[in-house]
Amino acid sequence: MISNSGAGNPRPLQGIFLPVATPFDSNGGLYPAKLRHNLEKWSRTGISGYVVGGPVGESAALTGEEKLELLSLAAAGAAASGKLLIAAAMELAVREAAKLAGHAASLGYQALLVAAPSCYCDPAVRELYFRAAADQCCLPVIVSRQPVDVTARLARHPNIVAAVAASDDGIPALKPHLAVLTASETELWACLSAGAAGAAPAVANAAPYAAITIWEAHRARHAEAGLDWQNRIAQGAAAAGKYGIPGLKHAMDLNGYYGGPCRLPLAPLPPAAKREIESAFRDLKG
Repeated sequence: MISNSGAGNPRPLQGIFLPVATPFDSNGGLYPAKLRHNLEKWSRTGISGYVVGGPVGESAALTGEEKLELLSLAAAGAAASGKLLIAAAMELAVREAAKLAGHAASLGYQALLVAAPSCYCDPAVRELYFRAAADQCCLPVIVSRQPVDVTARLARHPNIVAAVAASDDGIPALKPHLAVLTASETELWACLSAGAAGAAPAVANAAPYAAITIWEAHRARHAEAGLDWQNRIAQGAAAAGKYGIPGLKHAMDLNGYYGGPCRLPLAPLPPAAKREIESAFRDLKG
């Protein structure tokens, strides 16, 4: 179990965490066989764990039952890998987040990534949301992308163990209080250098070895190698990111993982976009 930043933590929240893209078949249903295929390949890399059910997984397009099924399928597929499992509760009411946390905990998940509903515009309401979620969820909570001052206050809660930051801004201020992960792909090296404990970059679905190489270069203090791979991964991430999840899934298909189709309203890529991504990923073959 992950605990707040204290001595003797048996599962430190550090390294590269892969935010799993959800595979769909040609009819738009979940595709368990392809999820197992991807997990088997990813688990042979040096990634530290998985984030399941987040935005990269097209969570907004999944029904409540499908979200629970996806958590179960991913846990079964990763059972033998020893990787750390993080469930994502994206824009759920506090009670629903707590229910999802209970289901995830029963499957072996060790933390819950929480994003407040976008309709909660008032910063005070959002802060209260995270506190209530941390009170009611049986898993340690990771706060998703909040202002530094809000996150610093939330860090005092005993069940809030980490935060996801979009850039290196504020990481030095948060580092003494809790673990900080970055979701940035273009600033991955900068965020690690600023004190981030790890990262959850979407591009790791298609190029896990590149993300791991940056992490290992950071650990070994090999700046030249780290910056070289940062440049490579940034080009691929920028090209795929320009087209969102369809772009990421095409990059996965290029590198031997199953990306497959997206669910409507996400449309297939035009040929020119595919060629652009293929060019950007020439140096990121998996």
